[in-house]
Amino acid sequence: MNRSFFARNPSVLMFLATLGLATLVITAASEGLGLGLISTSMVKTLGKTLCLALIAVAMDLVWGYAGILSLGHFAFFGLGGYMIGMWLMYERTSQIVTQNLANAPIPPTAEEISDAIGSQIFGVVGSAEFPLIWSFADSLVIQLLLVVAVPGILALVFGWLAFRSRVAGVYLSILTQAMTLALALYLFQNDSGLRGNNGLSGLQNIPHLDHVPQSVLSVWFLWASALALALGYVFAAWIVSGKFGSVIRGIRDNESRVRFLGYSVERYKLFIFTVTAMIAGIAGALYYPQAGIINPAELAPVASIYLAVWVAIGGRGRLYGAVIGACFVSLISTWFTGGQAPDINLGFYTFAWVDWWTILLGLSFVLVTLFAPKGIGGLFDLIATRNKETQE
Repeated sequence: MNRSFFARNPSVLMFLATLGLATLVITAASEGLGLGLISTSMVKTLGKTLCLALIAVAMDLVWGYAGILSLGHFAFFGLGGYMIGMWLMYERTSQIVTQNLANAPIPPTAEEISDAIGSQIFGVVGSAEFPLIWSFADSLVIQLLLVVAVPGILALVFGWLAFRSRVAGVYLSILTQAMTLALALYLFQNDSGLRGNNGLSGLQNIPHLDHVPQSVLSVWFLWASALALALGYVFAAWIVSGKFGSVIRGIRDNESRVRFLGYSVERYKLFIFTVTAMIAGIAGALYYPQAGIINPAELAPVASIYLAVWVAIGGRGRLYGAVIGACFVSLISTWFTGGQAPDINLGFYTFAWVDWWTILLGLSFVLVTLFAPKGIGGLFDLIATRNKETQE
C-alpha cells in the first residue's frame, strides 16, 4: 500500500507545524498586528532569518545531499535581490517624480518623465540614462520572472561548463568562489548599470503602499518569508525522499559507482545546482526588501562561506539541520554584533563581542567539523535513537 508523502515523512509535518506556530506567535506579539511585544525591527530580523533559512535549505540540497560544496550560492541570492530591487526602485522613483511634476505649468511628456526618473536613480553615478538591463524594470511580472530566471540561467551555464568537464571537489568550490568574486567586482563598477558601490536603496518603501505602516509591512513580509520557506522545505524534502534523492546521495558518496550503474551524473548535478540557485534567488528577493538596501558587498565570497558554516553547524544532509543552523547563527550573530551582548572586562583587556564574533564563528565551525560532524541536527538523531531503544 502506497502511503502519502507526508505519512512517509512525518518530520515535514512537524516542521510545518512548528513554522506555522512560530509565525502566529510572532504576529500576535508584533507592533503592527498584535500586542506590541516585539518591535518592528525585530520582526524584520525574524523575517530575514526565514529567508536565510530558505537559502540554507538550498545549500543543504546541493552540498549536504549532492556533495557539491558551492561557494557561490549567495551570489544567486544577491541576484534575486537585485532583480526585485530594480522594480522597487524604479516604481517608487516613478511615483515620486510623477507627483512632483503633476503641478508643473506645462504637463510633462513621457520622455521628460523617463529622463527625470533616470536622473534620480543614476545621478549618483553621474548618469541619467537607463542601461539595457533596466528595460523591464517597470514591469513587476517580468522582474519576478527574472528573480528565478537570472540566477537559474547563470547556474545552468556555469554548471554545464563545469560538470561537463568533470570538475569536482575543491576545484569546483574554487571555481564557484571565483564566479562570485568576478560578479561582485563587476557590480562594484559604476558602469555595471546597478549603481556600482551605492547599490539599490530604499527597497523597504513598497510602491503604492505608502498608507501601510512599516510595522504592518514587516508582518506581511514575515508571512511571505514563512510561506516561501514552507514551500521550499516541502519541495526539497520531496526531492530527497524519492529515487532522485537516492541517486544524488549516491553521487555524493561514490560518484564513480553511480556513473558505472548508467546514471548521467552530470545531468543530476546540473539539475540540483540550477534548481537550488533559483531557490536562492527567491530567498534574496524576499530578504532585501526587508533589509532595505542591496549592494555588491552582499555578494562577497565570504557570504557564501558563512552559508556553508550555517549548514555545517546545523548538520548537513538534514534539511531541518540547515534551518536550525541558519536561524541559530543568524540570530546569535545579530545579538552579538548589534551591541546587545555586554562586553567582558578582564582588567587587562576588554573582550568586545563585536570584534571577536567572526573568530568565534570560525572556531565553532572547525570544532563542529572535527568533533560533531552531524551538527546540531545530530542531537535530534541521537534523541530519536535513544527513544527507539527505550521502547524496544
